[in-house]
Amino acid sequence: MINNDVLRAIRYMLDLSDGRVVDIIHLADAASPIGKEDVQAFLKKDDEPGYAECSNKVLALFLDGLVFHRRGKDESRPPRPPEKRVTNNVVLKKLRVAFELKDVDMHELLEAAGFPISKPELSALFRQSDHKNFRLCGDQLLRNFLKGLTMKVRGND
Repeated sequence: MINNDVLRAIRYMLDLSDGRVVDIIHLADAASPIGKEDVQAFLKKDDEPGYAECSNKVLALFLDGLVFHRRGKDESRPPRPPEKRVTNNVVLKKLRVAFELKDVDMHELLEAAGFPISKPELSALFRQSDHKNFRLCGDQLLRNFLKGLTMKVRGND
């Protein structure tokens, strides 16, 4: 999925203002130069003037910041560098951690979105990329997961 679409979906899901998105990014990296204007440019449609592409680094910082925002920051651990490449699998993993979702919860979310998958299919998404049973998370699966999570968070059952 396009980074801008992921950012847009999560912002809608949590009803975040542009300033709050910036605050969440700064939770992961206080020195980040991202400001409110940048976030507004990321949230525009790609055919609108002023549109800017959300980089992997910015999305990784936002997802890390979201984990800190929802679960708190463990000061005893050294900060991890953000991922260089944010794949759909990484987005899924970060959201799973941020929302403290178990396998059962994830199955329920996908089922609610009309996209049920089996237990082995789900576990394959969270394996290491060099594992023989690893599976790439497709755009459709991530889109439906975000839809199910949005329905749960916003209460649109």
